[in-house]
Amino acid sequence: MSKIQRNFSSKTKLHTRFFFRKYPALPYILKWLSISLIIGALVGTASAGFLQSLEWATNFRENHIWLIVFLPLAGFLVGLLYYYFGKDVEGGNNLLLENIHEPKQIIPFKMAPFVYLGTIITHFFGGSAGREGTALQMAGAIADQLTKPFKLDQNERKILIISAIAAGFGSVFRTPLAGAVFGLEVFLIGRIRYNAIFPAFVSAILADWTTSLWNVKHTHYHIDFIPKLEFLPILYSILAGIAFGICSAAFSKLIHWMGSVFKLEIKYPPFRPVIGGIIVAVAVFAMGTTRYIGLGIPTILESFEKQLPLYDFALKMIFTIVTLSAGFKGGEVTPLFFIGATLGSALSLFIPLPFCLLAGMGFVAVFAGATNTPLACILMGIELFGAECGIYIAIACIVSYLFSGNNSIYTKQKIGEAKNRRFESLNDKSFSDL
Repeated sequence: MSKIQRNFSSKTKLHTRFFFRKYPALPYILKWLSISLIIGALVGTASAGFLQSLEWATNFRENHIWLIVFLPLAGFLVGLLYYYFGKDVEGGNNLLLENIHEPKQIIPFKMAPFVYLGTIITHFFGGSAGREGTALQMAGAIADQLTKPFKLDQNERKILIISAIAAGFGSVFRTPLAGAVFGLEVFLIGRIRYNAIFPAFVSAILADWTTSLWNVKHTHYHIDFIPKLEFLPILYSILAGIAFGICSAAFSKLIHWMGSVFKLEIKYPPFRPVIGGIIVAVAVFAMGTTRYIGLGIPTILESFEKQLPLYDFALKMIFTIVTLSAGFKGGEVTPLFFIGATLGSALSLFIPLPFCLLAGMGFVAVFAGATNTPLACILMGIELFGAECGIYIAIACIVSYLFSGNNSIYTKQKIGEAKNRRFESLNDKSFSDL
């Protein structure tokens, strides 16, 4: 190397060091921008494929109701798949949260196809389940494969999984801002990991954008009338929030209790969804309606259009709890949207607020209480229903969060800051330890 080349190389290194000292965040930004681009593209594409498959499965089932007869057999096959080949990924969303708290082995990629197949089967044959759990697990399994190529350490891997959760949630519901905050908020109640803010938001936005590029249709909701912000509407919103919080706590407690009953009474895991499938199938044919199975999107939309009866939310809760606690795959969140929206619509019988506003409040507030993610749910309400109802949405979500108590649908969610000073001894404990 000549003297001129050595001088040039030396000056280049000095300029580079000076540049990075002047802009210390730049290496972090460039690294996580690259990773987030990959997460966004892969997770967004996976969500698009999943949503389109789910729409096909739902439409086919509704046109061939006799398929529900085979729900017990379908459950048995899913149970066999997980019992013999998927024990290491059976933890689902709790496995993702566990790996954020204590990173262990890389999440097996097979989690993605397993949960995809299990969820499509659940919906195809008439189980009552959601889609967010599948989207999160697919996202986590796909993104965690980047750990070795990018040589990420344990702390960086935590950020990676948070970003994957944000991308999965944001893309499956078309709510990237809520998805980003959900990823930051869900694993540790009361605390947010700020070093993951940039990759979480970028991953969620890019994943949502990628899903849109695949021309995936999302459901649109509309609140016709929002009352003027005054004392009485605020008071009514607080009362509604209390009801949503109690409903959240009931759902969380019942789904865990029913799961323990299935495990205690049926020792061989593949038989659990068989029994659950029989209960759901018999109930569907006895009632003569498919209103309470699947995602229930038509009924959710109906709750914004008219006042619904009180029993709708209760029946959906029962169908969902039996389906998921028996071992069928899918998420809890869309059923929680159904439960919250129909409960809100029915509450207009007693609370003098527009039923469409109460439906929107319940839609996100029951979810906020069941997952302990009030900030994400406030943003979700604004993204879905518009900023005009933001204060009412915020009141419902915060009150629901406070009144849901020490409960969660995710057993590996940890308490970072207790909701009440009387429970400070629970800080840094997961719900599985309570």
